[in-house]
Amino acid sequence: MNTYPLYMSQKMLFLSKESSLKSSVDTVASALSGLSELTEENVDAALSLVEITGVSRAIVTTAAGRVLYDTREVGSAAGYHVFYTELVQALEGYDAFYSVYKDGAFRSTAAAPVVYRSETIGAVYVYEYDRSQAELLQNLQKNLMSISIGIGAVVLTLSILLSKLLTGRIEDLLTAMRGVREGSYNHRADVGGHDEIAQIADEFNDLTGRLQVTEDARRRFVSDASHELKTPLSTIRLLSDSILQAENMDDDMVREFVMDIGQEAERLSSITEDLLRLTRLDSGLEEEAQAVEAAPIIERVCHSLRLLAGEKRVSVEVQIETPCHVRITKGELHQVVYNLVENAIKYNRENGFVHVSLSAGTDHAFLTVEDNGIGIPEEDLSHIFERFYRVDKARSRAAGGTGLGLAIVRDTVRRRGGSVEARPRSGGGTVFTICLMREEAEA
Repeated sequence: MNTYPLYMSQKMLFLSKESSLKSSVDTVASALSGLSELTEENVDAALSLVEITGVSRAIVTTAAGRVLYDTREVGSAAGYHVFYTELVQALEGYDAFYSVYKDGAFRSTAAAPVVYRSETIGAVYVYEYDRSQAELLQNLQKNLMSISIGIGAVVLTLSILLSKLLTGRIEDLLTAMRGVREGSYNHRADVGGHDEIAQIADEFNDLTGRLQVTEDARRRFVSDASHELKTPLSTIRLLSDSILQAENMDDDMVREFVMDIGQEAERLSSITEDLLRLTRLDSGLEEEAQAVEAAPIIERVCHSLRLLAGEKRVSVEVQIETPCHVRITKGELHQVVYNLVENAIKYNRENGFVHVSLSAGTDHAFLTVEDNGIGIPEEDLSHIFERFYRVDKARSRAAGGTGLGLAIVRDTVRRRGGSVEARPRSGGGTVFTICLMREEAEA
């Protein structure tokens, strides 16, 4: 702000000086151009009719550089030879100009040749010493300096205030991050505004909210898993202690206790396998999906469960409307169908039924497992796919359930791009519908 305006002002003043001095030189040279020879008398006579204004000094010399005319009264150079740089250039036939700003004043000079019939017979030299415009330039510099200082102070003050405001909001965000790093997932960043920092804080709060939900689910999962594993282990320990402490236990009682221990061990193994399967699903360690023909696997699963259905006096029917291939692995499809059909049989009524059907659309296949069993209350439908969730804990354990089957079904289907839903059946019971992506079979 200081340099450029001053530079441009000084440049404009230089151009103005050059124009005005050259105008004065041209005026004098024009007055002398009609003379064939320059002498003191004819120069005085010619310039007496010309008003030379705006210059501090005017000199007219011969071609040899001898001064014929000098406007300076004190220290006049009339009769002497002078060889200023500008005069030498003018005597060589060139126009010359020079100006400098020094010691608070403009010092400017200009010279031009006096030509008669294409011959240089002399030269005109003018000099100007200007302090008034120099003072104007100095005042401009002072004003610009004052304005610059004022603007600099305002900018510095605003910069400090804005930096404190900005760093304060960032510090609030960092404090919230440190809290979350220490495990306090319920900590939120209270950053107001609508700028990018506020958006980052909103995203951070949303992330911590999700982490809180995940952490709550993890703790509940660990708690439920510990409880589920502890129950069969406690039973096994109790039964084994009973056998060891009893002195006169008959063989039938020992055999019954051992059978119970075997059942609890089998249940413990089932829980462990389901936990490992969920862990593999969570970590993404899964086989590559294939084009699996669904109908044979569904029929094979239902056939293997007919013995269990016979014990429960439940009929199992399979209806394949449209044979198709789905994008999944054989083991995953077998596990999904097995879990749904087994649950439908276990939690059914005597002389009940289980209908398993497969239909296909353009891009999806739909597997439906329908039963007329005890059903699921409306308030529990949104939770049945959670891990270790049971509608009736006592009855679920009596049926040998682990509380992980439906969670495995949901996670497996979702990872293959499908969906699963459960709804009450009209007339009692539950309907599970699984949607899977269809896949063209390889040649």
